[in-house]
Amino acid sequence: MVDLNLQSARRQFRWLAVLASVLGLLSAWGARDHVIWMLEVLPVFLIAGAAWRLDWTPSVFLGRWMFFHAIVLVVGAHYTYAEVPAGAWVAEWLGQKRNPYDRLGHLMQGVVPALMVREWLLRGPAVGAVSLTAWAGVCFAGAFSAAYEIFEWGSAILLGQAADAFLGSQGFVWDTQADMLCAFLGAAFAMWVLGPWHRRSLADLLPAA
Repeated sequence: MVDLNLQSARRQFRWLAVLASVLGLLSAWGARDHVIWMLEVLPVFLIAGAAWRLDWTPSVFLGRWMFFHAIVLVVGAHYTYAEVPAGAWVAEWLGQKRNPYDRLGHLMQGVVPALMVREWLLRGPAVGAVSLTAWAGVCFAGAFSAAYEIFEWGSAILLGQAADAFLGSQGFVWDTQADMLCAFLGAAFAMWVLGPWHRRSLADLLPAA
């Protein structure tokens, strides 16, 4: 028997993956730095490729948040995070010198991985406690954020003069810690604010979730 809800979710997710990939490729045109562009946009292409090769399909809710995260990455890749115009407008509005767009990226780095882990656990047979899946999502997002900061550090060493653009620290000495805090806050928001909407979307694929 064909699960129409699952088929619909898969179809929508694949179309979003295609759209994200196209936007990612278009963002290369006129990009400030093509090496930085590739490093920043690579996760979009990896996830889009996995969407076609893997059988696992996220809920509609998670798929749309993954797409929004992809757009944040694509825009950051095109301009480099410190030069995104929307971030400059926000900085001016807040009376700050630092472009805060990268903080949005790190918030999403908490939201999406946390939702992914929570959904994977709820749809599997091993874990049934919703509260446990929420804490697992937050812990995974924090670990992922820390691992990404280490990746940024290693890449910056290899990039040399281009390190500042990739790191996006903009001279802020506590930038790494602030990035990880944003990821934790994003994960907490995903688990305890977005949680009810996520569960309703999951119910379409797994009524017992």
